Amino acid sequence: MARVMIIDDDPLVRYSLARVLEEEGHEVLEEADGQVALRHFAGDPVDVVVGDVYMPLMDGIQFLMRVRETFAETKIIMISGGGSLEADTVLVASSALGADAVLSKPISPADIRRAVRTALDTKDD
Repeated sequence: MARVMIIDDDPLVRYSLARVLEEEGHEVLEEADGQVALRHFAGDPVDVVVGDVYMPLMDGIQFLMRVRETFAETKIIMISGGGSLEADTVLVASSALGADAVLSKPISPADIRRAVRTALDTKDD
């Protein structure tokens, strides 16, 4: 299976998504913000990132752009429940900046499973 990094400042979201993906057999890493995740990522890349748009220190959009510069082959799924902008707006922007998929919170187990499977199926494209 794959190595998946979940980046979200909400520990409950990280926990919930991690349990679903671990049940699928994936190795899951968790980080609370994009800045810490980027440092970890640089030394030990993953196959798929599931990242929240709104986080402290370095938000998901900044993380997405930085990863795309150096690790273009990594699949990135951006998630958001909204914030200062509607979730749809930031998720459309995420797609335009290179996210492979976007999901609105709350995310069902079936939706995250499907998004990760799809990302992995297209990994070698």
